[in-house]
Amino acid sequence: MRAVLLALAALCWSAAARAEGERAGDFDYYVLSLSWSAAWCALEGDARNDPQCDPGRGLTFVLHGLWPQYEEGWPSFCRTVERDPTRGETAAMADIMGGAGAAFYQWRKHGRCSGLSANDYYRTARAAHDSIAIPDLFARVLRPLTLPASVIETAFLEANPGLRRDQITITCKNGLIQEARICLTRDLAPRRCGADVIRDCSLQDARLEAVR
Repeated sequence: MRAVLLALAALCWSAAARAEGERAGDFDYYVLSLSWSAAWCALEGDARNDPQCDPGRGLTFVLHGLWPQYEEGWPSFCRTVERDPTRGETAAMADIMGGAGAAFYQWRKHGRCSGLSANDYYRTARAAHDSIAIPDLFARVLRPLTLPASVIETAFLEANPGLRRDQITITCKNGLIQEARICLTRDLAPRRCGADVIRDCSLQDARLEAVR
């Protein structure tokens, strides 16, 4: 019986996490997702010949997105009366997101759930991005490094004295350091991450790709 109950609980959690079409503005906090650009290029961007991955761009952690989050699970592709952003509005986010295409997709999947207009969502995402200091040392990663993900987390904590370990998580994928995710209140103040967000990469030999 215990095994059955655990299986049902897992199924319910999965459904909640992957639900789509929720009401815009109904969420508990934000997750600011910062993607290591070179890892995204290695995993996806190179295969698409994405301009974000062109040599010489010097991108380190770029804004992946600002994601409305429930205490457990997250909304996506929400119903909203707000119009989609113009090309100019998405292009204006390319400096911190790597490209306009990423900005539009993030609006469609996550921004609509914020309850904000596209312009206000982008403004809020930029403010969240600017509230977190990305350690300067990452710009000097000119060759691949092998290190525990906890080293990346410590660098963020040292660069952001008000940030605690339970407010940030470092993820990895296919052995690569992938993202730094910081949990923020709706007013963009750091807060404790929910249990489904605190999933630090536990690899002792994760690879940090070199800046391009």
